[in-house]
Amino acid sequence: MLLRAESLAATHSIAATVASLARAGDVIVLAGDMGAGKTAFAQGFGRALGITEPITSPTFTLVHSYPVPGRRLTLHHADLYRLDRTGDIDDLALAELAEFDGIVLIEWGDVAGGAIGDHLEVRLGADHDDEFADLDADGDVADGDVDGGVDDDGDDDRHDHDDVGLDEQRVVELAASGPGWAGRWDRLVSELAGYRC
Repeated sequence: MLLRAESLAATHSIAATVASLARAGDVIVLAGDMGAGKTAFAQGFGRALGITEPITSPTFTLVHSYPVPGRRLTLHHADLYRLDRTGDIDDLALAELAEFDGIVLIEWGDVAGGAIGDHLEVRLGADHDDEFADLDADGDVADGDVDGGVDDDGDDDRHDHDDVGLDEQRVVELAASGPGWAGRWDRLVSELAGYRC
């Protein structure tokens, strides 16, 4: 499903809709180039869950965890940018974090390939990005894949420039991998209809 976010507020709104349908055990991969809005998406997602502490990119600590107020739920925000091997990803035990009343957002999670398992991918990019050039009239990738994206802002050196351009139009592509989102997909599509390209 291909969406258009015309502002940072729209990116946050899309993230909030995804958060409203997310549940413990979910893994959500945030993909896209540096500065695409991955951390901005995470911030909107966390805010929608009621998290009030600042959500920043966990580039150096790899995982930040945020208890969700009033719920037995924790949002785990991971960043795989600095990891070189799939074994390093396994060492983070992200699947286990999801299993124990957690939702896991993984920036740069697409580098892990199939190691992540069942997940929702959110791919973010500028409206003119070449990675979205092969879409059919419905906004789906021509080969049938559905994926999407929104990207980053944060406070470490890698993301210092990421606030630049966040008011530009963004393309957000959502794709479910595995059965986890199958029962929620139609509702997700319906609730995000106003952002469809």
